Amino acid sequence: MGISRHATAHWEGDLKTGKGQLSTPQSGLMDHVRYAFSSRFGDEKGTNPEELIAAAHAGCFAMALSAKLGEAGFPPKSLDARADVDLSMDGGPQVSQIRLKVKAVVPGLEESRFRALADDAKQNCPVSKALSAVPITLETEFSS
Repeated sequence: MGISRHATAHWEGDLKTGKGQLSTPQSGLMDHVRYAFSSRFGDEKGTNPEELIAAAHAGCFAMALSAKLGEAGFPPKSLDARADVDLSMDGGPQVSQIRLKVKAVVPGLEESRFRALADDAKQNCPVSKALSAVPITLETEFSS
């Protein structure tokens, strides 16, 4: 049996001057969080879809890598993951690239083995799989 999560979006007005709110009722983490054209394409306070994709991808990748390391007998001391999601306007808006970065402290593990496990986690975390139409790169910083 799987799990299901949901979020809601409310929007009022046209694309450029309108505004919206995002909520995650199950967790309560986001409750009417503002989003708008100006928070997506400008610097106005609020979130945007690309930022939320980045947060989901960084979190999913970190959990998947932690699982892979644990299965290999090397639970991490720490993992700091970052995802940068690029939105291209060429030919219409589209997510054009995702750059994952991870800084890891994993006692007792060789760097080459860490890189192999990190590549596996990048390929197989559920969010990476869902975003497989987008080129995803991985940069690692490792210490044991």
